[in-house]
Amino acid sequence: MRLHNREIRQDVRELGALLGDVLEDQTSRQGFETVESCRRAAIDYRSGDLESREPLISRLEGLSPHNQRIVARAFTTYFELINLAEERERVRTIRTESNEGTLEDSLEMAAEELGERGVDTVEDVLDDVLIEPTFTAHPTEARRKTVKSKLRTISTHLETLDERLLTEKEQSQVWRDIDAEVTSLWQTPQVRNRQPEPEDEARNIQWYLENTLFDVVGEVYDELADAIDAETAGDLEIPKLFEFRSWAGSDRDGNPYVTPEVTANVLERQREVVLEKYRDELKRLSGVLSQDGSRIDTGGEFEASLEDDRERLPGSARTAEDRYPGEPYRQKLKLMRERLARVGDVRPGGYDDVDELLDDLAVIAQSLRNNGGESVVEAHVDPIRRQVATFGFSLASLDLREHQQKHTVAIAEALEREGIDYRSLSEDERVELLTDAVLQDDPLVDLSETSDLSEDSARVLELFDSLGDWQTEYGVEAIDTYAISMTDEPSHVLEVLFLADQAGVVSLPEHAGIDIVPLLETEYALSGARRIMGTLFENEAYSQALEARGRTQEIMLGYSDSNKENGFLAANWSLFKNQRRLGEICDDYDVQMRLFHGRGGSISRGGGPMNEALLALPNNTITGQVKFTEQGEAIAEKYANPRIAERNIEQMLNAQLRARLYAKEEPDEEELPEEWFDAMETMADAARQEYRDLLESDGFVQYFEQATPITVIEDLDLGSRPASRSGERTVEDLRAIPWVFSWTQSRCILPGWYAVAAGIDAYLDDGGSMDTLQEMYDEWSFFRTTLDNAALSLSRTELEIAEQYADLAEPDLREQFFPRVTDEYERATELITEIGQREDLHTRDWLGENLARRNPYVDPLNMLQVYLLQQTHRTDIEERTLRLTVKGIAAGMKNTG
Repeated sequence: MRLHNREIRQDVRELGALLGDVLEDQTSRQGFETVESCRRAAIDYRSGDLESREPLISRLEGLSPHNQRIVARAFTTYFELINLAEERERVRTIRTESNEGTLEDSLEMAAEELGERGVDTVEDVLDDVLIEPTFTAHPTEARRKTVKSKLRTISTHLETLDERLLTEKEQSQVWRDIDAEVTSLWQTPQVRNRQPEPEDEARNIQWYLENTLFDVVGEVYDELADAIDAETAGDLEIPKLFEFRSWAGSDRDGNPYVTPEVTANVLERQREVVLEKYRDELKRLSGVLSQDGSRIDTGGEFEASLEDDRERLPGSARTAEDRYPGEPYRQKLKLMRERLARVGDVRPGGYDDVDELLDDLAVIAQSLRNNGGESVVEAHVDPIRRQVATFGFSLASLDLREHQQKHTVAIAEALEREGIDYRSLSEDERVELLTDAVLQDDPLVDLSETSDLSEDSARVLELFDSLGDWQTEYGVEAIDTYAISMTDEPSHVLEVLFLADQAGVVSLPEHAGIDIVPLLETEYALSGARRIMGTLFENEAYSQALEARGRTQEIMLGYSDSNKENGFLAANWSLFKNQRRLGEICDDYDVQMRLFHGRGGSISRGGGPMNEALLALPNNTITGQVKFTEQGEAIAEKYANPRIAERNIEQMLNAQLRARLYAKEEPDEEELPEEWFDAMETMADAARQEYRDLLESDGFVQYFEQATPITVIEDLDLGSRPASRSGERTVEDLRAIPWVFSWTQSRCILPGWYAVAAGIDAYLDDGGSMDTLQEMYDEWSFFRTTLDNAALSLSRTELEIAEQYADLAEPDLREQFFPRVTDEYERATELITEIGQREDLHTRDWLGENLARRNPYVDPLNMLQVYLLQQTHRTDIEERTLRLTVKGIAAGMKNTG
């Protein structure tokens, strides 16, 4: 059976040709020929027909500013379209392999593996698993929302051409519509003319939740239920396995624009969105449940539920009876829709919480089953129940986050009014004071009194003062987590517990309305994990709060800053070791740990294939619950297309089910061979020393500033948060995202591989064996995943292009740093291919094809960017073109930071 009408080459060719036509129509024949000559020069060099890039460079530098802008726009738009063609190819692969039964990491494969262990094991694993993707507002998405909307429309048209049988006339009409969208895309500004606000970022996240994930999640549950039924006896109930969370509109760390008003608006809008989705679903269900009440027995439980609603909403009940006489299910659904409309309303009768809605759906489901309607329940009621269980009344629960220093200063200022000099207290004294304050009945500070506080401290107290109101209005589950950036001491966690207690959000020992999540991201914090967590677990106040939260402790690990501080190899090893250590600490105190992985989209910020990452975690950390961030363009790549979104969720679930199964079977997993551990220690220590030596070398910051477009990136309106924590130009102060973004733009993805070779060579020079490294690669998923991820970054690095950027630096800085980077790159390439016993760096065939297709078209954008960066006095149009090259390269690399 043929599933598709097209292939990727056809999509790329025809979209490219269409763009050429639009380019000529919207500019001129000369504009088209200018772009075409640059394209040919780039391709000819890549194919070996030209000896250098000089013809391309000369052509670009000789263009007028107006024509340079046309070139930048043409190649940027090309990548936007080609990304859609590659997305369509991914969908083809998923559908074809699914149809043939060859799709890897499928739910059928996970169910088969679980089923071999027996029904009790299946049930235990399912009960343990909870996956919490957490969407952040980190500014790594370089495309405007308007542009994304147009691209989604084009994607839908490509799907129509590929999956439907069309007449020639119908095909022509679809291409006419694509032509119109591409024309509109060309005429639409690619660069934002204002900085996005936090509520813009929240609406962007909500789009994916509302338009893709809301429907996709139900399909994943259905698929898993079918797979489990095929492998196990009995009728297992699939529990809640997913919960979506968001930082958009609630992450205050370094973002002064996230105010209590912003957070309240996000909570309100998310509730409105999800309630409207439920009302739509119940309206659709009403079209199905048209049963005649005189021909069925709906049962006493259903009748009692319907009667309760009639008493609760008498006016609406009369309307329902008039509209649906003799149709009890439709009457019930009509009243349920009315109750949803009254949630948060001044009118009485609305649902108090999501459990009441779930109870109503369960009553309907049971009544249908009692009347032989099992298939109706499975097809129409269960999907809604799973949506409600997953999205609640909040769509996505919000996590609050703030830097620990803000809490410390705010408490010091507030306590100063009470005659307490908090600043002068030692760590032990702070812990004692905060503990006593939480345990006493009377509050110590008035959170509403902020007139004599600094602006930052007032913001902290206002936030906690609002938190109780939000939980009352929207439910505790709508905003029940507080992450603390740069947690280094136990007091940093107790400070948040203290503020929550003063706000009434915590009232021990009975109630704790928030999970307090330390974010461990510095080497000091990670190495001191037992000191921090052990102190907290033994603390009288914190242990009561932990008990009130079900003895589950969420701990966040910061991949981005850890990598920026220590380098790729050392950071990965440190995170692996510390995850195991945290698992041991929690086990020692009989606490269930939920790791929150603060991963970025890029390899150098903890990114990479999620399913591989989940399976590579230490067994003693896999409790079943796992949480991780989804950021920037990675969100669009994973969740914009429903089929790809479903595939990503399926792979996550496959990996987590299997990982939990293995962890239950071998909770203590075999100790690493001492030889492997010692090898990693040697490699990580040497790699960290080489990486830190590079960063701390005199002149490196200046080289970074001159050999990358960091100054341009800092001025882009990518997100609402500033690029630097304090505005200073130091690597330490710079946020991880612009640090990685800058190197990616210059095609020298240094944060994803630098010092890997130095580490491996140190091990070999110390008497280590290549055979041992190859054995580690073959048999240890952590080591294999780490080297494969470094190989991905190396594959995407283009040193010839990077050299052009290096030439922008002062000659002495260039000679000091670029040869050093080149030597490390070449040695890393040599070592990783030898360890992996393969010829190519990457292990994925599609990546080689992807790079071959993209590289010739990214080159002109890089060369143009280099030329414009050389100009000391750029005109307005040159400045806009430079910013556009950043967008184009990001689209071409499919990555920012």
